[in-house]
Amino acid sequence: MSAFFVTGTDTDAGKTTITAGLLRAFARAGVPARAVKPVQTGCVEGPDGLEAPDVAVWKRAGGEGRAISLFRVPCSPHLAARLEGATLSAASLAAECRKSVGAEGVTLFEGAGGLHVPLNEEESMLDLMRELRFPVLLVVANRLGCLNHAVLTLDALEQAGLTAAGMVLCRTAPPDQADAGTGAEAEALILSDNVESLAREGKRRGVPLLADVPYLADVSPQDEQFWDALADRLAGAARRLAEEPDDARRHEELLAFDRAHLWHPYTSAMRPLPALEVTGASGARLFLQGGASLVDGMSSWWCRVHGYGNRRLVRAVQRQAAVLSHVMFGGLTHEPAVELGRRLLSLLPAGLEHIFFADSGSVAVEVAMKMAVQYWRSLGREKKSRFVALRGAYHGDTLGAMSLCDPITGMHSLFSGVLPRQLFVERPTCRFDAPYDPASFAPMERMLRAHAGETAAVVVEPVVQGAGGMWFYHPSYLRDLRALCDELDVLLLADEIATGFGRTGRMFACDHAGVSPDVMCVGKALTGGMMTLSAVAATRRVAEGISGADAAHGGGVFMHGPTFMGNPLACAAACAGLDELCSSPWRERVLHIQQTLEQNLAPCRNAPGVCDVRVLGAIGVVEMEQAVDVEAWQKYFVSRGVWIRPFGRTVYVMPPFVVSDEELHLLAGAVCDAVTSAAVHGGSPALDNNGRPYSC
Repeated sequence: MSAFFVTGTDTDAGKTTITAGLLRAFARAGVPARAVKPVQTGCVEGPDGLEAPDVAVWKRAGGEGRAISLFRVPCSPHLAARLEGATLSAASLAAECRKSVGAEGVTLFEGAGGLHVPLNEEESMLDLMRELRFPVLLVVANRLGCLNHAVLTLDALEQAGLTAAGMVLCRTAPPDQADAGTGAEAEALILSDNVESLAREGKRRGVPLLADVPYLADVSPQDEQFWDALADRLAGAARRLAEEPDDARRHEELLAFDRAHLWHPYTSAMRPLPALEVTGASGARLFLQGGASLVDGMSSWWCRVHGYGNRRLVRAVQRQAAVLSHVMFGGLTHEPAVELGRRLLSLLPAGLEHIFFADSGSVAVEVAMKMAVQYWRSLGREKKSRFVALRGAYHGDTLGAMSLCDPITGMHSLFSGVLPRQLFVERPTCRFDAPYDPASFAPMERMLRAHAGETAAVVVEPVVQGAGGMWFYHPSYLRDLRALCDELDVLLLADEIATGFGRTGRMFACDHAGVSPDVMCVGKALTGGMMTLSAVAATRRVAEGISGADAAHGGGVFMHGPTFMGNPLACAAACAGLDELCSSPWRERVLHIQQTLEQNLAPCRNAPGVCDVRVLGAIGVVEMEQAVDVEAWQKYFVSRGVWIRPFGRTVYVMPPFVVSDEELHLLAGAVCDAVTSAAVHGGSPALDNNGRPYSC
């Protein structure tokens, strides 16, 4: 079973003729084949309704096929659809196309015009091709100027992450209609050179020139001889396209190497959890080797708020890579870093004025901790070097960040003997969705009043404790904490790596409380998940405190400098990501996700084994009474067409903001059915002997 998308360098490149000829060639070789036209314009009324002219050509060649969307006016798809009061979308067309792939043989999907023919005001034929991710067969009209068109098309396919399966040159004009300004002899030289030049270009790119089809002047398309002659010319191309790629062997070799040598996070090197091969992604979906897709309920660990394949972000990285991919930030600067700083300062809580760029979330936390310690040392108060953190906290996997994670219930108890000993307070007991109880702040107040003299800073994940259990606590707790830190002269550090940029329904979780920390860490969604980048923002008070020190107290220089600090590629991606966020209706989207999850996860509340269900912004959580078997639950979710990775007792979803209603229902339905199945089958959702989920 193979599928290809047939496109051309332009309108009238010969796509329909080549598609029909390939169908004839496949039939002569005994290969089952069919063709599909996603959008057909210029249709005419027939006895059974609208008839597609391209389908008629395929049938004339002896092939079979159909058109999905048919319109009467012979013009671009978006205009033809608009004239008939219809709309086209790449996602819906792609869904119909996938249903049309034959169980065996070859399926050819013929586009309309070239890559950038519009489907609607936002999407083009290229977006449909990106949704489908089928290998592309490029039909090149063999005429003067075709090399430029062919190379530009190949470039566009590469930039879109698509694979070109090959090229076919096709001469559509008869000899007596030679290109303007050329005679027959000159024309013959041009056409011959086109073949040679395109073959060279294809060899450099790994895109074979599969056939050179001349103008068949001796026979008419109305005659059988025409299609036989065309099939003769395309026989080699048909053989290449019909060859079954050895994807299964390559896939097994890839997974075998992965199991033997690649160490995945939070798993054993010797007994790793199963890993799935992802071959691409678009929107909220991950595409797996073999053609299946999964709705990504994790946003790739919470960073892909804009989903996958966002054109603004992709273009920003491509454009920046061609200009300046990296330069050291020591003594040098560049526009992407400056522009990112401007954008961040316009969004961050008031008072944060100085930005330090880092590599990752964990490193950002390390930087923030160093800032706090160096700040107090610069003021001659060296005893203020410890940190107060919350139980249930998670701040990263590097040594300093690990010391802030819960030493009992966290993931890093193995390293407790080598980590700095911090001060831990019971996590806030006041739920986000319940009235605030000031008594819940009492443990923090007792700790700070007892240890203010040695405390450099309190470090919290505002409102949402992430990997520590997805606990949502009341914003008033933050307001009380801010006031007490001011009273006792303690810095407040906010770790917004997971919550920043809209995830909780506000731009930052601190905004729920209307407080501004002394230092804030952001990351993850900062670049829309395109690149790794984090930032640490500090107040002028902190920056001046560090910078004003004498040599005995640090010399006023902050001693940290990652090699890839302020990386131009990452900064360009972040600028594009923030522009995309701020120009989108992200608040409405997040609120809609929240309302949908609240409604669709509600049935889990009364299920056996469930102790809590909670939703905030684009985060939905089902907390189980017992820790879940990650491998069993993950396998069940994959069987349901979703990617959800539980941890501890927490089964949660944090989808991209661009997730569709259908995809949201699929995610929530899978969680509810998994919970029900787990209650019936002893703690883990069950699959039958064919790997399918039992009905619940």
